Amino acid sequence: MESMQEAIENPATKQAEAGADAALPAMSARHVDLYKVRSTTPLKVKLLRGLWHCFQLPFFEHTPRMLSPLRIFLLRLFGARLGPACHIGAGVKVWVPWNLKMGERSSIGFNTEIFNFAPVEIGDQVAISQRNYICASTHDHSHPHFPLISAPIKVESQAWVAAGAFLGPGVTVGEGAVIGACSVVTRSMPAWTICSGNPCRPLGPRVIQPVE
Repeated sequence: MESMQEAIENPATKQAEAGADAALPAMSARHVDLYKVRSTTPLKVKLLRGLWHCFQLPFFEHTPRMLSPLRIFLLRLFGARLGPACHIGAGVKVWVPWNLKMGERSSIGFNTEIFNFAPVEIGDQVAISQRNYICASTHDHSHPHFPLISAPIKVESQAWVAAGAFLGPGVTVGEGAVIGACSVVTRSMPAWTICSGNPCRPLGPRVIQPVE
């Protein structure tokens, strides 16, 4: 108790605390002004996105699995490039269809959200499990107007993104890589590697067993 009292009364301690407080911005000062945020999205794109939202019924959460061909048809109608034998689960939300590219026999599990104001490319025979969030945008937190900034995401062929993972803007998931459930991927992951965690990191090689 006495040592604590001495620390409180010590002038050097008080000076250090004052210096730390001085380094912080004043609580009443306004450093971020969201009134000045301006959308850079062209009117044509806004109208197309509004039209796209009119076709969301087949994408609702509890619609049957068998509606995948209809979902694929609608995505292609709005400019998505999807390879043959793909699967799109119920509850999948794609913000900008024309920024989505999928290869052959790849799948997106139910309730996955793809926030793709920048292109998202998924290779051949990729498994994106349920409830993933693939986010190609973030905000510039150092700018007072908090602008949206975007960067492409790529999931290369034969990779698996397990349930509940987050892929951030600008990352590449290498060919054949495995991203563990609930991982937070903020940097690119190497090919044929098992990766997991928050933040996600490589854990070891992915070895495919031979089939007789």
